[in-house]
Amino acid sequence: MSRPEDTLPPDLFYNDTESRKYTTSSRIRNIQSSMTHRALSLLSLPRPSFILDIGCGSGLSGEILTSEGHTWVGMDISASMLAVALDSETSGDLLLADMGQGIPFRPGTFDAAISISAIQWLCNSETTSESDGTPQQRLARFFDGLYASLKRGGKAVCQFYPKNDAQKTMICAAATKAGFGAGLLEDDPETKNRKLYLVLTVGSEIEAGRKGDITEVVKGLEGVEVHDTRAGRGVQGGRVQKKEVKGSRSWILRKKEQMRKKGREVGQDSKYTGRKRRIQF
Repeated sequence: MSRPEDTLPPDLFYNDTESRKYTTSSRIRNIQSSMTHRALSLLSLPRPSFILDIGCGSGLSGEILTSEGHTWVGMDISASMLAVALDSETSGDLLLADMGQGIPFRPGTFDAAISISAIQWLCNSETTSESDGTPQQRLARFFDGLYASLKRGGKAVCQFYPKNDAQKTMICAAATKAGFGAGLLEDDPETKNRKLYLVLTVGSEIEAGRKGDITEVVKGLEGVEVHDTRAGRGVQGGRVQKKEVKGSRSWILRKKEQMRKKGREVGQDSKYTGRKRRIQF
């Protein structure tokens, strides 16, 4: 099955028919709700905030932002999607704009930003505008604009579906080059429900009055593997992975604990759990 972004540009793919089909699908609404709540939990906002919803579509994520007490502005390239949002009398302000051309707001406007299932579209150069440029140029304009639009200490969470590792690397590199501190989270990596969340910060967590760094946001969360994509000192775009090795003791213990929480029977832990054994002849 082909991916939507491989067929048409988003402003053409999400026409009136597709926009209403997307919005009325109970499956999509449930998935969108789950991912938006996940993004909010990663933002960990201490109070009602002013949030930018990038690729807001018909306002499905916006409904949740409103229910959680936040004020929001949504931007999307599809006029049909925004028309559905207007018909549903969504509470957010809406803007017809292409995120690949940048984020058209004054510096420091927003406390935080979210984007659900949208930024992978930037990896395709096929658009309706000849001046859009390459995927790298579109990603650079997007992340540069997003960085400027957030307040110092602000955060953004972008859930996306990369086609391959090359796209994932390209997106992460563009974010760190723009100046963000970035952590790439992988929920349920070994299931078909695998989800990626790019967590971004403007300035360090310590500068923002919080303890620790971006990895503190996700430590202890079940079913998450952390990829620290921040640049190392003096190394632009460097990448360090902090990931459990499959089959290691810590990996086995975490998997067993997950199975216990699901009510399944697993063997007791011991000093031999995960221990490598020499081959016997």
